[in-house]
Amino acid sequence: MRLIVTRPAAQAAPWAAALRELGLDAEALPLIGIAPVLDAAPVAAAWAGLADYRLVMFVSANAVEQFFSHRPPVASWPAGVLAGATGPGTTAALCAAGVPLACQVAPPDDAPRFDSEALWQQLSGRDWAGADVLVVRGEQGRDWLGDTLRQRGARVHFVAAYQRLTPTLDAGGRALLDQALAAPAQHLWLFSSSEALDHLKALAPGADWAASAALASHPRIVQAALAAGFGHVEAVAPRPVAVAAKVRSIQWPHP
Repeated sequence: MRLIVTRPAAQAAPWAAALRELGLDAEALPLIGIAPVLDAAPVAAAWAGLADYRLVMFVSANAVEQFFSHRPPVASWPAGVLAGATGPGTTAALCAAGVPLACQVAPPDDAPRFDSEALWQQLSGRDWAGADVLVVRGEQGRDWLGDTLRQRGARVHFVAAYQRLTPTLDAGGRALLDQALAAPAQHLWLFSSSEALDHLKALAPGADWAASAALASHPRIVQAALAAGFGHVEAVAPRPVAVAAKVRSIQWPHP
């Protein structure tokens, strides 16, 4: 099977390359477009007040990259501020941006899942009463962690560092999508976002996915793929090694 990686372009190509190194036939088909916000003033204001937060939580590697693209020239990460990440991709982006490991908090690399709930397991033992927390995300996002922190007495703020858009496929991307539609038994989809599924449906309106199979990095995404009509969906940890092992372990049904 050819494995189709649907992460945003900045992550999809490295993921596909890592999976090819592990012996899989993998290709990138980014199904989430990332673009700067139209009004960067709130991000600039967040940088100006960064030292006032006890925690800055980044929802993804794209959140890190877009937020740090607005970093003032002389700014450095404040020593007393935690940088929260939900998984290893976001942690790697924080390291690349120069955030010290001592300031980072994230689920362990061997965690069974990477999401806000897993990050909360690392945060729940702290006193959040009266603390200011900033969540860096796209223009829309899930509020579970913010709601949980508010219940513990924190003041939670949000800043949109980027837009998520339906991508425009180039000729290669359109050809790959057409091949997957024509030969579903020869293609396996890898989803890390329910939004990617929404964009796929927009790019292929009316497509029948009943003969298609997918891997998804979270139970919510598994359910979204099944709801979209995929005939077979399995959960997998969002690590290339885990994906490669899962692909080799499953006897995928053929139509």
